[in-house]
Amino acid sequence: MMIRLVSAALVAGFLAAVVATGLQFALTSPLIIAAERYESGEATAPAAQWMPRGASPASLIVPVHSGHDHGGKTDGVEGGEVAPAWQPGPGLPRMVFTALATLVGGVGYALLLGATLIACGREPSPETGLRFAIAGFLAVALAPALGLPPELPGMEAAPLAERQFWWIMTAAATAMGLYLIAIRRSPIAIAGGIVLLVAPHLAGAPETSHAASALPPGYAAQFAARSLGIAFVFWAVIGLAFGWAWNSVGRKNPATSHA
Repeated sequence: MMIRLVSAALVAGFLAAVVATGLQFALTSPLIIAAERYESGEATAPAAQWMPRGASPASLIVPVHSGHDHGGKTDGVEGGEVAPAWQPGPGLPRMVFTALATLVGGVGYALLLGATLIACGREPSPETGLRFAIAGFLAVALAPALGLPPELPGMEAAPLAERQFWWIMTAAATAMGLYLIAIRRSPIAIAGGIVLLVAPHLAGAPETSHAASALPPGYAAQFAARSLGIAFVFWAVIGLAFGWAWNSVGRKNPATSHA
C-alpha cells in the first residue's frame, strides 16, 4: 500500500510540476520580471492602489513568501535594516529553483491527496482524484487568496509570520469545512463546516500599510488571476494523474497472475 501510494504520488507530482512550471514561465514569470524592474527603479509608472507583497511564481503551489519582511527589524543587523531573504539568481538558477519547488510541492500534495482518499475510504480513480483535487485547490489556493492574493514584488505586506499563520489557519479550516459538508453531510456537520469556511475571513487576513506602489494596477490583477488559474490546473493534474497512476501501479502483471 505504502509503495503504491508513494509511486502514484511521484508520478502525479512530476506530471503536475511539468505542466505548472511551463505555465508559470509563460504566464507569470514575465509579470514578475516586469514588477522587479519597477521595484528596482528601472521602470516608472503612475502610483497604483496598494496590493500585498510579492512572491515567487510558485506562490500558490508552494506557499512561501519571498522578499523582505516589512513587519519589523532584524536584530543584529547594522542600522536596524531588515536582512534580505535569499533568492535565486536571475535566469537559469531561478528557473531551476522554481521547477524544483514546484516538483517538491507537487509530490507533497499528491501524497496528501492520496492519504486523504484512503482515509476517507475512497478508491482512487481519475474521477475521484479530480473531485478531491478541486477541494484541495479550494482549501490551499482559492480560500487563502481571498485574504492574501498572489503578490508581485514591490508591494507592501504584513509581517511574514502573521501571513504564514493566517494561511495555515485558513487552509486547515477550509479543508475541514469541506470535509464536514461533502463527506459527513449531517445537518450539524454541514453547519459546522460552514462556520469553518467563514471563520478565517471573519477574523480577517493580516493588515498592512496601504502604501502606494509604482506598479500599474493591472499587473497585480493579472498576476493574481493567472496564478489562481495555474494552481487550478496544477491540482487538477495531480488528481487525474494520481488516480491513473494508482490503478496503473496496482494493476497485476498477467504473467504473474497465471504463475
